[in-house]
Formats: sequence, structure tokens, C-alpha cells
Amino acid sequence: MRIFDPHIHMTSRTTDDYEEMYAAGVRAVVEPAFWLGQPRTNVGSFTDYFDSLIGWERFRAAQFGIRHYCAMALNPKEANDPRCAGVLDVLPRYLAKDGVVAVGEVGYDSMTPEEDEAFARQLELAVRYGLPALVHTPHRDKLTGTRRTLDVIRESGLSPERVVIDHLNETTVSAVADSGCWMGFSIYPDTKMDERRMVAILREYGTDRVLVNSAADWGRSDPLKTQRTGRAMLAAGFDQSDVDKVLWLNPIAFYGQSGRLEMDDAEVHGTFAGNSILRGGS
Repeated sequence: MRIFDPHIHMTSRTTDDYEEMYAAGVRAVVEPAFWLGQPRTNVGSFTDYFDSLIGWERFRAAQFGIRHYCAMALNPKEANDPRCAGVLDVLPRYLAKDGVVAVGEVGYDSMTPEEDEAFARQLELAVRYGLPALVHTPHRDKLTGTRRTLDVIRESGLSPERVVIDHLNETTVSAVADSGCWMGFSIYPDTKMDERRMVAILREYGTDRVLVNSAADWGRSDPLKTQRTGRAMLAAGFDQSDVDKVLWLNPIAFYGQSGRLEMDDAEVHGTFAGNSILRGGS
């Protein structure tokens, strides 16, 4: 089973996680910029973090045979802190870097005016730099937040096929499916989505424009949820090509729009040693 996790926060994970991910078939990841669990107090804290995403974390992943890409942004939660406003001025120099394949995570947390401004400005940057956007939907009042998100995207001029709306569930997927944006689902132990519910959504909506991620971070999460979803798909009657599309080809198609994925045709379209044991997993 070959896996490209399109949303995971490896900065908060251990080397044991990298080893287990590789054994499970993970060969590439995208790490979106996010908050640390406590407030950053100045712009320099962000630049140090951004530097680690394009430098150290990329190197660390490579030691375990995993390609590491990232997305850069001022995340919605910290957009409300006036001490962080200057991050929007330094973002352009990071969006031009190799390995940066999207603007993200952007979007809403509490749907404040400050979040409105940061969201709109960062979608403008996505247009300017020719990058896709990874959009976070709020944890509360999710349907309202998703509809508001789609309105802002329409106003931005960024093509819907260059946007993934993440952390979707049964109440929000329909609106995003109709919008033409990509649909992102985070598979979590206790919250967001689980494998069984994900399989039900795939049965109803199909496998086009779908990204499945672990969104694993410093909270209770599981970096192998992508593999577990693949196994659940097989158990439910999906075939290996369906799993390969959702867990490998779809992330490549979405982030490939950046022009910065360093993968050759053999990696993208060829077979992978783990495919021979895909049905049983590893």
C-alpha cells in the first residue's frame, strides 16, 4: 500500500512514527503550518518554525525514506492575535521556496473579522504564487463556517480545483462536492472522522477529488490512520486501484498543481513493492 499523507504535523511526531509510517507504506507527506498549542508571541517565532519546515523536518523525513513537503500560512487561530499580523508580510519569501506546495492551513477558527482578513489575503498570495490552498474548517458551527469559506474562495478568484476544504464530515461534504473544490477528511481516534464513516462517504460520493489524511499532531492522533482507512476500504469491497487513487494518486494530483513535487513518472504511476501485500497491509 503506497500512501501520501496530505496533511500531517510531523514536527510534533517522533522518529518512531516515521519508522512505523514507512513500514505502513507512507512515502510522502505534506505538513501544513499550524499552531503550537500555545500562543507565539512574535513574528520571529514563526520564521524559525517556517525555516524548520523547509529545512530540518524535510531532512529528518528523508532519513526514513519519506518525502516531506509543506504548506505555509498564518493559521486561523493565530490570525486573531495582533502580535502575529506581521507574519503575512514575511510569508511571500517562504511561498517561493522549494518544497512549499500550498498555502495552508488557512480559513476559519472562530469566524472573526481578523480571520476574514487573513484568509482573504492568503488566498490572494495563493493566486500570486500559483499555489493550491489548504483550507481549515472551524471546529464549531462547521456548516456555517464551510458555507462562508466557499463564499470567500469564490470572491478570491482562486479556481476551486486548486482548493481543498479540510476536516469535512457528513454535514459539510455535500456543499464542498457541489463547489468543485477538493474534499479533505481527517481520520482521528476520537473526533473528526473515523474509517467506517469515511468508507460510507466514499460509497456515496466516489473517489474523485477526495483527500484522506491523518492530521496527526501533538494531540491524541494516529499517523497510521491513512493505512487503516485503506484497509477499511478493501474490507468494504473497494479494490486496490480505488485505495491507490485515494491514498496516493489524488494527493499527487492536487499538490502537483504547485509544480514542485519532486516525483518521477515511475513513482507516480508505477507499482510499489508494498502493493503486492496491499490487501493484507504491513
